[in-house]
Amino acid sequence: MSRIGKLPITLPSGVQVTVSDTNLVTVKGALGQLHQQVDPKITLRIEATSVTVERHSEERDDRSKHGLYRSLIANMIKGVSEGFTITQELIGVGYKATATGQQIELALGYSHNIILEVPEAIIVKTTAEKGKTNTIILKSADKQLLGQVAAKIRSMRKPEPYKGKGIRFMGEEIKKKAGKSAAGQ
Repeated sequence: MSRIGKLPITLPSGVQVTVSDTNLVTVKGALGQLHQQVDPKITLRIEATSVTVERHSEERDDRSKHGLYRSLIANMIKGVSEGFTITQELIGVGYKATATGQQIELALGYSHNIILEVPEAIIVKTTAEKGKTNTIILKSADKQLLGQVAAKIRSMRKPEPYKGKGIRFMGEEIKKKAGKSAAGQ
């Protein structure tokens, strides 16, 4: 039995979970509505205060999907009730980000600024305080989409190991390398 898959998911107040005939799970809450298509070999048992994910057989494929769908549904429930936040910091001289609506304009040391369109489901905020690093704050109910957008922003200028310049997640540690040393002085 999957250790993750067998755990029941508690439903907070104000969250509704429904399953259609085509195994489309819909989760509604205060922060929005999310959908996830579930494999037909996985069933959901919805009770008043919890949701349990069950599988039909002990085949390897069914066992592997059991924990996966339980985690996806738990993330959907947490997303529509609390939401998810990812904070990224820009480290480097002249690196800055400005958000206008659903666009982020990034100045990352290239010859031109990069303008990135962000999906409607994500709320974008940037902060720029004197003496502190610029930060990008992304908020959404959809954890998968939020992670994809954060990874896309990070890929614009990954942190480099010599000076540590680039876009990194808040609290991310970068292993620094020594670099060249002056030989034979």
